[in-house]
Amino acid sequence: MSRHNKNKRDGSDFRQEELEEEKAQQEKEAAAEAPSEGKDVSEGEQTANNENSEKESQKKESMESLLEAAQKQVQDEKNKYVYLMAEFDNYRRRVSQEKLDLIDTAAKGVINELLPVVDNFERALKALEESEATDAAKTGTELIYKQLLDVLKKKGVTEIEAMGKELDTDEQEAVAQVPAPDEGQKGKVVDVIQKGYKLNGKVIRFAKVVIGI
Repeated sequence: MSRHNKNKRDGSDFRQEELEEEKAQQEKEAAAEAPSEGKDVSEGEQTANNENSEKESQKKESMESLLEAAQKQVQDEKNKYVYLMAEFDNYRRRVSQEKLDLIDTAAKGVINELLPVVDNFERALKALEESEATDAAKTGTELIYKQLLDVLKKKGVTEIEAMGKELDTDEQEAVAQVPAPDEGQKGKVVDVIQKGYKLNGKVIRFAKVVIGI
């Protein structure tokens, strides 16, 4: 082989080796850069995840704040409703009581005007018993008297029982004192000057009585 051909081959082999070395260097540099690029990508993803997490946290806090405000508003409205219902119930009771008081007052006024009529009937009956009036007159007057008492009873009027009982200042008014007929009647009612009456359990006229001492 000639020296020229040998030198040519050696040059070709040398060039080949340079190319291989250059390729190996590029691969080495690429391998060295690859982790850095992956790291950059990982950091970018982490930043994005952090931003998303922060946004989700802010959104959650905002929703919780709205929910708390809504719950407070609902509770306030509930309290107002309960207050209004209580006020309305009190108003209804007050109106009902006023109506009852008005009816009671009106009835009391009418009945108080009728009580003297009852007294006069009793006086008339007593006078008829002591007179020579016919039985028909006595019976007729007594029937009218009983009819009047029945009407008053249906309206809630009751007579205060006082004769023979101890003095009760809640229902009776002592207008006189006399010597008691016996020891057992001392401090008790021995005579009723004027009958007392109640309307639905409330005294509308005190019984005027005489007490034995």
